[in-house]
Amino acid sequence: MPHANLHHNRTASFFALNIATIRVSLYKKLHKSSEGKQSQVRTLPTPYDVPTQMFIKKLAKYIKDNIDQVTPPLWTPYVKTGSYATQQPRNPDWWYTRCASLLRKTYTKGPIGVERLRAQYGGRKDLGTRPEHVRKGGGSNIRKLFQQLEEAGLVEKLKGQGRVLTSEGTRLLDTIATEIKGELEKKMPELAKY
Repeated sequence: MPHANLHHNRTASFFALNIATIRVSLYKKLHKSSEGKQSQVRTLPTPYDVPTQMFIKKLAKYIKDNIDQVTPPLWTPYVKTGSYATQQPRNPDWWYTRCASLLRKTYTKGPIGVERLRAQYGGRKDLGTRPEHVRKGGGSNIRKLFQQLEEAGLVEKLKGQGRVLTSEGTRLLDTIATEIKGELEKKMPELAKY
């Protein structure tokens, strides 16, 4: 019986070695064929291609100035963003910043629901001398923002899956990313090749 097992192991390793060899040779062929060609096709920048903080800051300013459906409720100056927080956000425009962040997260991780976002916006609750514990972020502000974004036509709900960006929402985020990439290329011309 041990000999049959040994034969099986040799056969399996032989096939694994052949598959690996085929993969390497295909990779080399593909690499050689694309090596001589210098691609002149430039793709549009997306939110993946620009620094996150710059993107969220610019998008929040755009939302505040241009999208009337997104307005902070009356309770925003007094509310915390989760049970883990000890104080309200210090930024008076935190509603727009959270909205921009939600749009970016929906772009990169969508379809995404409120519960997953609550986990991502959560933090550690300070329990004094006892060990800290992780708490989810508040769900009400995430839900309200999604409702406002749906009203604005930037986000839509997929039944049972969460929310995704509409084509208009994707276009907005890509446009903001293109503007940021252009600003960065003016400051650092070497970024133009990317």
